[in-house]
Amino acid sequence: MHQIKYHTQSPQKCWVGEQQKICYATKSEAEAAALVAQHDYGAPSLSVYKCEYGDHWHLSSR
Repeated sequence: MHQIKYHTQSPQKCWVGEQQKICYATKSEAEAAALVAQHDYGAPSLSVYKCEYGDHWHLSSR
C-alpha cells in the first residue's frame, strides 16, 4: 500500500517596511485575492500595488 504525502505550500513573501507581505505574480491575481479576502473573510476594501522591491504585487488597505 502506498502512503500519500501532503506538502504544505507557503506563499512567497517579501519585506515591505517592517512587515512581510504576500507576493502576487500579476495585478489580476492580486485583485482576485483582494476580492476573496473581502468575500470570505469580511476584509475591508483592499487595493493592489506594484512592489518597489521586485516584479510582483501586494495588497493594501490604504
